[in-house]
Amino acid sequence: MSQRLKKKVKPITANHQIAAQVQAIFQQALTLHQQNQFEQAQILYEEILKVHPNHFDVLHLLGVVALQTKKAQKAVALIGKAIKINPHNPAFYNNQGLALKELNQIEAALASYDKAIALKPDFAQAYNNRGIALKDLKLLDAALASYDQAIAIEPWYAEAHSNRGNALKELQQFEAALASCDQAIALKSDNATAYSNRGNALHELKQFSAALASYDQAIAIEPYYAEAYSNRGVTLKELKQFEAALASCDKAIAIKPDNAAAYSNRGNILHELKQFNAALASYDQAIALKSDYAEAYNNRSTALYDLRQFEAALASCDKAIAIKPDYAEAYNNRGLVLYELKQPDAAVTNYNQAITIRPDFAEAYNNRGNALKKLQQPEAVLASYDQALALKPDYDFLYGIRLHAKMHICAWLDAEKQLAELIQKIYRDERATSPFPILALSTSLPLQRKSAEIWVKEKYPANLELGNISRSIKGAKIRLGYFSMDFRDHPVSFLTAELFEIHDRNRFEVIAFSFGSDTKDEMRQRLEGAFDKFVEVREKSDREIAEMARLLEIDIAIDLAGHTADSRTGIFAMRAAPIQVNFLGYSGTMGADYMDYLIADRQLIPEEAEIHYSEKVVYLPSFQPNDRKRKISDRVFTRAELGLPETGFVFCCFNNNYKITPSTFAGWMRILRQVEGSVLWLSKSSPAAVNNLRQEAVARGVEARRLVFAECLPLSEDHLARQRAADLFIDTFPYNAHTTASDALWAGLPVLTCPGEAFASRVAASLLTAIEMPELITRTPDEYEALAVELATNPERLRAIRQKLERNRLTTPLFDSRLFTRHLEEACAQMYERCHADLPPDHIYVE
Repeated sequence: MSQRLKKKVKPITANHQIAAQVQAIFQQALTLHQQNQFEQAQILYEEILKVHPNHFDVLHLLGVVALQTKKAQKAVALIGKAIKINPHNPAFYNNQGLALKELNQIEAALASYDKAIALKPDFAQAYNNRGIALKDLKLLDAALASYDQAIAIEPWYAEAHSNRGNALKELQQFEAALASCDQAIALKSDNATAYSNRGNALHELKQFSAALASYDQAIAIEPYYAEAYSNRGVTLKELKQFEAALASCDKAIAIKPDNAAAYSNRGNILHELKQFNAALASYDQAIALKSDYAEAYNNRSTALYDLRQFEAALASCDKAIAIKPDYAEAYNNRGLVLYELKQPDAAVTNYNQAITIRPDFAEAYNNRGNALKKLQQPEAVLASYDQALALKPDYDFLYGIRLHAKMHICAWLDAEKQLAELIQKIYRDERATSPFPILALSTSLPLQRKSAEIWVKEKYPANLELGNISRSIKGAKIRLGYFSMDFRDHPVSFLTAELFEIHDRNRFEVIAFSFGSDTKDEMRQRLEGAFDKFVEVREKSDREIAEMARLLEIDIAIDLAGHTADSRTGIFAMRAAPIQVNFLGYSGTMGADYMDYLIADRQLIPEEAEIHYSEKVVYLPSFQPNDRKRKISDRVFTRAELGLPETGFVFCCFNNNYKITPSTFAGWMRILRQVEGSVLWLSKSSPAAVNNLRQEAVARGVEARRLVFAECLPLSEDHLARQRAADLFIDTFPYNAHTTASDALWAGLPVLTCPGEAFASRVAASLLTAIEMPELITRTPDEYEALAVELATNPERLRAIRQKLERNRLTTPLFDSRLFTRHLEEACAQMYERCHADLPPDHIYVE
């Protein structure tokens, strides 16, 4: 094309016709330029410069052509040369500013626009472009003022109205942004940019369907509008239309292969689909295209975080912050990584930095609360959660978690009202709480199942990324995989250590998958020797662990964590084994269809309650394993050193403080008022809980000194020994004593309980049934209180119960570790046989 044009253009000769020739060629070039035939226009402009090398208008227009053909550096040079010859043309400075902006020299561009405006105070286009530069510099109020000036000069300036909408969106004035975009569209109905910006405002207003329609309109006007396709993908992600979202971003990339934002958005969608490696590759592509892309580095850190590559995630956050020092989201993500690296102090520092930069950052307040929990600062935890909810009342799952935090410090003001609100939220299918708090707040089985199902649907839906799992070839041994973060000094290990040791190695191969810290304590060392294989997987992703379990051909994967803190439900969502079992760590249903069985007994789950559990129930004769090797020290504690009075009846409850509900406590106070000189011995978790409980006691007519708080002892055997100083363990409701009840019974301390409807409310009754002491199981709160008073005031009856407990301790099923192990093995064998007979999971009864 260019060669043909060169032949058609006659050389300009030095005669009287030169001026006329130049003008004719100039007009021809302008026409081609206006028709976007830039290459042909450039040839003609260059012909003119051969005769008039200082023709400033041609130099300027050549610079504009360079700008329009993505040669910004050349554009700056050419327009700069035109300005040197004619420094008084405002259009030159305006277009120089556009070229400088393309080179990301924003401050220089701003200075150029200012010169244009100084020369022509009513230069609406320069004001508009100046606004764009100011927005890039995050000077949003100044940008808005600049757009307003452009509109004041030219009220019909549709582009300025559209850009004004963008600035208002960044200022989080979304309604005003929408109005500004609507005005732009009213002035110019085929304004694709305005429709795209309108979609952005609607997206921020969470009107996702309307936003999608606006992006579609932008694309209908401009079918190759890459940015609109990219943003459309972001909105489709919010509508949970992930495949369509991915396709939209792919379209943006097909149109504009150097579209870094589209790659970053694509990564976000893949991350949502839990395709973390693919997401990481997409973020890396975005960074390859734009090396200073702070957002992509930050997003990349989230993929690395989920891949458990924490050091790499930290480096990615650091890179984002180096590029953008005021990047609140990157500081927040850095805090998340440091939290996983067991550096909660450093995590809090980063959350605080995020909050300093962005005081309305609800997520940072929430995450700070989680880190403060690790630092055992319960009052600060609650304050941080309160701030998160004040900023975002519908913050996912926080309402119930925050109420649970209140219960940890026994701050019961408005607790009943808030529980009622929480229940309503759950029944409205709102993401109001994680499942665990509900176990301690309500005994309702339908409520517990629904909260678990909402959580699983949002956080851990079934993930088919690894494909369907096939059962292994039937072998001589059944491979059991136990998965836990608590293979250490922890209540779950206190119960299970002997079970792991005495599994029948002729029938079973027993493998531990440990995703918790290596504490190197005595229990950890014992457990490492208790398994056939002890696999450390804390630095591996859920996918890698599930793949490893499949590679090891685990037949039955047993989750000892459930919905508790630091659990890894994602492993089971991918199917680690053909049979997956919920056991011991979580006293309720998982609400997940990929968990096949739940270990229980008839006391825990009456048959009429099975409908409220998503798993099939495995009925053992008794549910809870115990370690008969558990040591009780020979240390004899005096009442004085325990802070107990020399005389008087000692009621005790060493359950966590969050299990103490207002109704349970009110019952306890009624008991104390009826038993003169009695005291209540409780665990000391925090000064706030101690103060609140003492105030509650006084409010109920009981002297504060009658509440005695036990300090944490470093050795569990000493904790067991000191329980001999108590007379009666009185249980909590609706969340019973579990390991603490076994501890008390093992130490010879009777446990009084009152079961409810749900699993967690019936554990103490299960243990008392297994130790054949049903007389300590009451049916109503009134009966519970009456029996507590009776045992405290009738020494002979209590003595008889204690003697029976001593006889039953080693002669009944509760502490018969071998009997329990054989029952569990029989259940596993039945699960295994059903699976190999191609039968679906069903309720199993072990007699």
